Amino acid sequence: MRSVKFLMAAGAASLLLSSTAFAADMAIAPPPAYYPPPPPQEFGGWYLRGDIGMTNQQLKSLRNVDSIAAGSTFEGLGFDSSTLFGLGVGYQFNNWFRADVTGQYRGRANFHGAEHFNIGTAYFVNNYTGSKSETLILANVYADLGTWWCVTPFIGAGVGTSYNRISGFKDTGFRNQFGVTTGSEAFASDNGKWNLAWALHAGLAYKVSPNMTVELGYSYVNLGDAVTGVNTMFDGSPASQNTWTMKDITSHDLKLGVRWNFDSPPVYAPPLMRKG
Repeated sequence: MRSVKFLMAAGAASLLLSSTAFAADMAIAPPPAYYPPPPPQEFGGWYLRGDIGMTNQQLKSLRNVDSIAAGSTFEGLGFDSSTLFGLGVGYQFNNWFRADVTGQYRGRANFHGAEHFNIGTAYFVNNYTGSKSETLILANVYADLGTWWCVTPFIGAGVGTSYNRISGFKDTGFRNQFGVTTGSEAFASDNGKWNLAWALHAGLAYKVSPNMTVELGYSYVNLGDAVTGVNTMFDGSPASQNTWTMKDITSHDLKLGVRWNFDSPPVYAPPLMRKG
């Protein structure tokens, strides 16, 4: 009986030793690889932009170089709203600063207004109509003020030049003296003028994808002056007024824009792991 117990103990010991040796020969699985988070990316690069919007324009005064109407009063001088279309190219230097150059075509805005004045006992009324359009070129800089839920508020400023063109300017005049009313019409030839222009910008940008950003923006724009061509009467004779000047034209613009960035930061991904 003792020999049987000895044999059983020896067999168990042999089995334990062989299991231990087998376990020692097994490969130990390595721990899962650790990849540190990517460093913060500085967003930068070239972009193209496009804008559409509406203008709301005003002018300070309407003046004539040959005006003889001292004490004239004006009523209703102003423009109807018009559309604008813009394209530009720019560079995003970092997460806070960018700059671009933009060109806009600002469609025809109808002009209207009236002038009242007296010369002796005669009472005069002049009604003015016409239209005005602009080509605006600006160099702009912007400060992006941080991003929350993909929305980035921004402010900016720009300076450049504006070509202001007046078309179809017409002066319809009435004179009343001693109860007798007479009328006259004068027309100004179309004319354009380059001016110094500047703008202030503000708005919100929403990042749709790493490459595309949509903007809702507001701009206050100073467009300078616009000058008509020489006036002539309806029968072709020279008018007493030579040219008219629209002084200090400004505009409040609302725009919807899209920016497409060509150098967005790469999307981080860990190395591909293969088994076997």
